[in-house]
Amino acid sequence: MSGLRAALADGGRFVVTAEVGPPRDADPDAITRRAKALRGWVDAANVTDNQGANARMSSLAASVLLRAAGVEPVMQLTCRDRNRIALQSDLIGAAALGVPNVLLLTGDHPSLGDHPEAKPVFDLDGVQLVWTARRMRDEGVLLSGRPLGRRPSWLIGTVENPFAPPTAARARRLAKKAAAGAEFAQTQYVFDLPAFARWTAMLRDEGVTERCAVLAGVGPIRSLRMLAFLSTGVPGVHVPDEVARRLRGVPERRVEEEGLAICEETLRELAATPGVRGAHLMVFGHEDEVPDLLRRAEIRKGDPDVDRL
Repeated sequence: MSGLRAALADGGRFVVTAEVGPPRDADPDAITRRAKALRGWVDAANVTDNQGANARMSSLAASVLLRAAGVEPVMQLTCRDRNRIALQSDLIGAAALGVPNVLLLTGDHPSLGDHPEAKPVFDLDGVQLVWTARRMRDEGVLLSGRPLGRRPSWLIGTVENPFAPPTAARARRLAKKAAAGAEFAQTQYVFDLPAFARWTAMLRDEGVTERCAVLAGVGPIRSLRMLAFLSTGVPGVHVPDEVARRLRGVPERRVEEEGLAICEETLRELAATPGVRGAHLMVFGHEDEVPDLLRRAEIRKGDPDVDRL
């Protein structure tokens, strides 16, 4: 059973997920080390699927390792590298191996990664894959119409970018994904809190937040170089002028500290934003910062027994 599902069902809990990128090699300890920092602090952790179209350990293998290390996995699965046969096969395999949550998305184009000559598949898109997984679970059938003997029971998730224009279309797109079967959605970075609140209000008006829990993407800006990249190089990310001014207004050696402070403030405000069920932390290799960040934002007090592990 999915602990993340239980956490989302608890109306008084601000749910926290994080992200674990599988290594570029066959070292299982890379997953175990990251799990140790997150265990007891997050409700689940995403295992990315060859993020950025770069070859890494498979999300399925890394999800099994993460679960064995004591952190509930959310296995990401993209349509970029697999046709519908392989996608359904991996979903069945994940269920058989005890992966309780899946996050389904279209995926980056191979031209953006380390094998730009690779042929993209995109047999299905993210919405179609969500619908496929929901039918497999709830109706017990494959896309071919053949029945499944033992049905999977995963919690099904998706992604959305609230700041990619036009924002109203993004709200409608998430409504479409929720209708297809998505039960939670993780968003792109949130730095513009008023704009995000307006977007979640659209979702509430459409009744989306009653069917699909919104987890806002949160992460610190660690350098002026990262600020420039997020401001100009990532479609749909909006860094407000006041945030940029704060980061540029401190000595360069203190930019990361200021970025963490902004991240803490963002978490506090999101916890009080109607329609937001939790946060998705994107700390990318800095998993050891998660406990202190959640303590400072008063999202988690921590488990002393876990802290001693």
